[in-house]
Parts: sequence; structure tokens; C-alpha cells
Amino acid sequence: MKSSDTDAQRLMAMGYSIDLSRNYSVLSVLGVGFSLTNSWFGISAGLITGINSGGPVLIVYGIILITLVSTCVAISLAELTSAYPNAGGQYFWANELAPQRYANFASYLTGWFAWAGSIFTSASISIAVGTAALGCWQLTHPDFVIQSWHVFLGYQITNFFAFFFNCYGRILPIVGQLAFWISLLSFFIILVAVPSKAPTHQDARFVFANFINNTGWKQNGIAFIVGLINTNWAFACLDCATHLSEEIQHPEKMIPIAILGTVAIGFVTSWTYAIALVFSMNDVDSLLETPTGVPILALFHQAIGSKGGAIALEALVMATGIGCQISCHTWQSRLCWSFARDGGIPFSSYFCKIDRRLNVPLRAHTMSCIIVAIVGCLYLASYTAFNRYEQDEALHLVYPVKLRIIGEIAP
Repeated sequence: MKSSDTDAQRLMAMGYSIDLSRNYSVLSVLGVGFSLTNSWFGISAGLITGINSGGPVLIVYGIILITLVSTCVAISLAELTSAYPNAGGQYFWANELAPQRYANFASYLTGWFAWAGSIFTSASISIAVGTAALGCWQLTHPDFVIQSWHVFLGYQITNFFAFFFNCYGRILPIVGQLAFWISLLSFFIILVAVPSKAPTHQDARFVFANFINNTGWKQNGIAFIVGLINTNWAFACLDCATHLSEEIQHPEKMIPIAILGTVAIGFVTSWTYAIALVFSMNDVDSLLETPTGVPILALFHQAIGSKGGAIALEALVMATGIGCQISCHTWQSRLCWSFARDGGIPFSSYFCKIDRRLNVPLRAHTMSCIIVAIVGCLYLASYTAFNRYEQDEALHLVYPVKLRIIGEIAP
């Protein structure tokens, strides 16, 4: 029996019809999954949090700690996907594994948390890329003062630009692989360029034993926990690959490979990247007070010694960020579509439709991107409120572990 027939029978046994073509390979799914998680990019984008809430100690050891936690999450996701390869992911597993009297509620709640997590992840990536672009402009125009509406405009352009790539299903596997290789190439270039060009280097004590607490909390332990937001964001969204289960052959084998591969590559890239950056820091205070609003750009400028070189490296970070945003749109559209397919959102009968010509859930994709655009308006209203919701996107990652436990104790 062909693998496609086996996959189709497995999906129909779950009560679903075949709606999407299985065009993805294990490399393209890994590309989408890693491009979204993109651990070294996460360290770059959230560097300010790490410096203020623990400094080098938080960044270096926080990555190790979060990697251990993420490995547990990844194993849980891999196990559940191998048993139930379904585009719904967490909410579908909740319905299957929770005690029957709680199944519908658990599934509904998990679905909303997962989709909301994807929306706010898109928001966080859009703000990171938009802020980086403005920082590059400010670096070459010292008199330019970045305003909230500038950031808002960069946010919307990033979201709008990434939208179009997910309108053409046949190119998405190629785009996923391209984003994967761009990320790794960018990582390697920065990893070599920054330490080699830095005029001075910190000693090992600064890198591995220097703790910075600018949070306002007197207890360093609290500061460290707050700072873990930075390293946690660098390993978020591990469930992305699970939502492509209906677009790849042998998903029960290939999706776990993609998930665990994402964690492994994420650790190697983020940890070596973080150590290289910390060794190359010259003036930590100037990174925190940079008028560009982008500490990683200021660090590049310190190390390279030229504005052009710093902007070139930051352009690599932004290119990686755009690939990350494209993958995030893929993730959130599949979540919205599958959830609508099961009647989880208003007007489900409309948003569960697949555009057969484009081979994508275009309606679900469009609505998700519109919601991301609306979320961006929070930035104009309140920067604090925007960051509060942005940080909540990591909450949905705990559900696979919880559901596995529920499944074990269910009567």
C-alpha cells in the first residue's frame, strides 16, 4: 500500500477528509519549524531583556536551562504527533486524551490558547523586524528620533509583506527550506564576523560569571526568572511542525524528526551565538542606552567599527526575521483553519474552506493576519500592554505536557 493511501486512511479514521496536498518533505517541515523558532534570532531580538535581567549569566546559562525544558516539550509533542498526526495539534489531542466529561472544554480552551499564541507570536516578530529597520535608519541619521508611529508602520509593513508568501501553497515548502538556509548562513556569518572584528574581548569571568540586575527587583533570583523571557522566546513555537501533519507523508515519523531537530539546531546556534556576542561586548551600558533602540545593532557597531558593516549584519538578522514571520503565518493559518474545521471559532463554515487553486486556507490566513494587524494598534495605545500580551504567547507551549499527564491519569 502506498504511503499516501496509509496517511489518508489514518486521517479518515480520525474523522477528517483530505483537504491539503502533501507537498512538504521532512527538510521543508524542519525549515518551517526552525525558521519560526529560530533560536539565535530570538536571542538577537530579545537581547535587551537578557542584559537587564541577568546579563551574560542569564543568556549563557538560561539557554541551557530552557533547552532542557524545551527538549521535554519536544519529546511530548513528538510522542503525541506520532500517535495522532493531525493539523489541529494540541486541541485535537486534548479532545482525545482528556477525561470524556472535560474533553470538549479542554479542547476548546486549548485551541483558543494555541491560536492566540500564534497571533501574538506574529506580533512579536513584526515588532522586532520593524524596530530593527528603524534602528538601521537611526544609526545613519543620528538626529532622527524614533516615534511610536514609526514602529507601528514598520510592524504593519512586515506583517503585510509576509502575508503574500502564504497565499501560494505550492511555493511554501521551497520558501521554508530557503528560510532555513538563510538563517543558518546568516548565523554563521555573524558568528565569524563579530568576534573576529571586535577590537577587544571580555574575559571568561565576564562571560560566565557576570550577573547584571537592572530590573528593580532586589533578589537576583527573581531577576533571573524575569530574564528567562528572553531565552524562552528563543525556543518558543515548537508545535509549529505538528500543524503541518496533513501536508507531509509519514507524518508520524517525519514530524517528530522536525521537532527534535529544531531543538537540537536551536541549542547549537543560540548558545554559540550568545557566547560569541558576550565575548565581543565592549560597553554594556551603551547597548542599553542606544538611540537606535536595537541593542544587537549597537553591539554590531561596537564590534565591526563601521555603520555600514553593522547594518549589513543587521540586514541578515532582518532577513532571518522575515523568514520567521512567513513561517509564523503558515503556523497560525493552519491553526485557524483546523480549529474552524472543528467548529471552534465563529463563522467556522466560512473559515474552514481551502482555496483549491492556491492550495492554502486563504480565508483563515487572511483573517489571522488582519487580527495581527489589529493587535499592532495596541503598540500605539500602550507599549506596556503590547509587551504584556506579546509575552503571553509562550503560555500555550505547556499544554502538550499537561495533556500527556491528563491522558495518563484519565479513567
